[in-house]
Amino acid sequence: MCYDPDAAPPAFDSARWPLAEAAPLTLTSADGTRFGAFLARPEIATGPGVLVLPDNKGLSAFYRQTAARLAEQGHPALVLDYYGRTAGAFPEKRPVEFGDLPNLLPHLLALTPEGLDADITAALDRLRAVGPAEVVALGFCFGGRQAFRTAAPGFGLAGAVGYYGYPDAIDGAPGPTQLAAGLAAPILAFWGGADEHIPADTVEAFDAALTAAGCPHEFVDYPGAPHNFFELSAVEHADAAQDSWRRLLGFLARPRQVH
Repeated sequence: MCYDPDAAPPAFDSARWPLAEAAPLTLTSADGTRFGAFLARPEIATGPGVLVLPDNKGLSAFYRQTAARLAEQGHPALVLDYYGRTAGAFPEKRPVEFGDLPNLLPHLLALTPEGLDADITAALDRLRAVGPAEVVALGFCFGGRQAFRTAAPGFGLAGAVGYYGYPDAIDGAPGPTQLAAGLAAPILAFWGGADEHIPADTVEAFDAALTAAGCPHEFVDYPGAPHNFFELSAVEHADAAQDSWRRLLGFLARPRQVH
């Protein structure tokens, strides 16, 4: 379901700003856990910061490149890795096989909402320390699911954007649909109309739950597009990828209150 090690994000814009920084770093969560991250900063920040939440394989080259492209458009961007507690603080040292499901599954199953939230909070603190106080979350797949959760007021975000983040409950654990009553920040969500992993009725249920909760949101569906359509090699879906990128930048450009 998630991006392969050699996947790359598409590129649609020339850089507006040179990068002042693009480098890995290590952060410390409230419980003392050290975890890996990657920060890309433009020479001049002209818009909100972006917290990038990767798919379930964690921090990879795809997300480092995504952060850099956001920074080139004026948005400081920080990517976090999820597996500091079980796989160490240096994701770049993990073998490629780490992302294979049999190897990944024990680490994935060890994740908890409390640990994820603590790491997200530490990453937000670092991002705000080097850029604007206004931050928007951007997530893909598993990270899209987490991005929707960060629309809760406790994170103080100005918005959340999710690419094909599964919103329903998983093995009894509540998802964004079940948590919708506690979400407040504006949400922008992108869906592939041919995504076999996220049925249309699941998207419709999330839409209805957000509407009932009064959470502002916009859903964009791309007919015929699969899961992971935002990827350089998915040339047959380049129009969907480009449209979503334009909408993402437009969402980041909107003035809004922090929630």
